[in-house]
Amino acid sequence: MKVKDMTFKEGQEFKIRVKPKDDCSRFSINIGHDPENIALHFNPRFDDDVIVCNSMSGGSWGDEQRDGNISFVRGEESKMYINFNYEEFFIKLPDGSIMSFPNRLGDVKYKYFEVMGEARVIGMKIK
Repeated sequence: MKVKDMTFKEGQEFKIRVKPKDDCSRFSINIGHDPENIALHFNPRFDDDVIVCNSMSGGSWGDEQRDGNISFVRGEESKMYINFNYEEFFIKLPDGSIMSFPNRLGDVKYKYFEVMGEARVIGMKIK
């Protein structure tokens, strides 16, 4: 699923509800300007029991950041919340814990959103 020309600004909250498939190995959520400039690549990997975050600038990936708290469950709907400022993203995971990732592109507004992999978007809201 891709959404273009969505406006997600610094200080807003992006709520997303996803349901990974029963046999999901991984899915990803990308937020940025376009497919070549992604400020946040959020990638839960069930088989590795890790969440990988990264960014892409001009088509080149940065250094991965890994977090061992994968609080998503295969086959179950989960809610997560994303906020950001010009320095970093804050991701509230389904278990209520917060992880952060640097806003390497350093912008205060993004317009591109994409969900890839083995999960279905149930709903999303920006407020």
